[in-house]
Amino acid sequence: MAILNKQNALSNNVVTLASLGLVILILLFSSFFVINPGQAGVVSILGKARDLPSLEGVHFKPPLISALDVYDLTVQKFEVPAQSSTKDLQDLNARFAINFRLDAGEVVEIRRTQGTLANIVSKIIAPQTQESFKIAASRKTVEEAITKRTELKQDFDDVLGTRLEKYGIIVLDTSVIDLAFSPEFARSVEEKQIAEQRAKKAIYVAQEAEQEAQADINRAKGKSEAQRLLAETLKAQGGELVLQKEAIQAWKEGGSQMPEVLVTSGSDQSSVPFLFSFDNAKK
Repeated sequence: MAILNKQNALSNNVVTLASLGLVILILLFSSFFVINPGQAGVVSILGKARDLPSLEGVHFKPPLISALDVYDLTVQKFEVPAQSSTKDLQDLNARFAINFRLDAGEVVEIRRTQGTLANIVSKIIAPQTQESFKIAASRKTVEEAITKRTELKQDFDDVLGTRLEKYGIIVLDTSVIDLAFSPEFARSVEEKQIAEQRAKKAIYVAQEAEQEAQADINRAKGKSEAQRLLAETLKAQGGELVLQKEAIQAWKEGGSQMPEVLVTSGSDQSSVPFLFSFDNAKK
């Protein structure tokens, strides 16, 4: 009987030691944690966060009384809507895609003030995007928001980057997914484009009419010059014929000197005149 009791006691001791060893192993393994590349961990002991983050590698934390929060430091992307009024008080709606990452050195402060990534997006990024868009849009008229869209985005990026930096959020890039205007402005833009097209057409028609009028003037000037030259030619030829007629008439009435008649070699205006004497003809 005594031997049986000793065996039972020994078995109980073995079970106890095995259980104790298992507990120790569990506590030992739970005291170490691994942080992968692109992550940062924040250890809290009895509810108080350590001052320094745990970066990639193996780390120790007190068992049972500590907790671990792991944050992703890789690039995150979220789409955020925003509304604002422009410099000329026109409604402007936009939707931005924000690419950002958390600053590893500020993870502890982020844990203390914001907690989870969902809180960071809803409580920090979304409202700061809205405020940044209001500031950027208020610097431009609604037409400038269209024609100078790159400048609008640059203003937005500058304001948003400055505002989020103090929260440990680094903005890498933003994209304007959508930029919408009020229906009234859309109609006014369409009407303006139609008016500009009509104005351009009117200018083209006016220029065409002016060119045609100038062509008519040039043609009229050419015709007038041709008529003037013809009149001068006819006048000169008519005067010569009168002189010849008077000379012949004087000879017939008994003049002693035979008249010389101007004869042209051809009928056109370029013909060459020469003198023909009746005395020479008789000889």
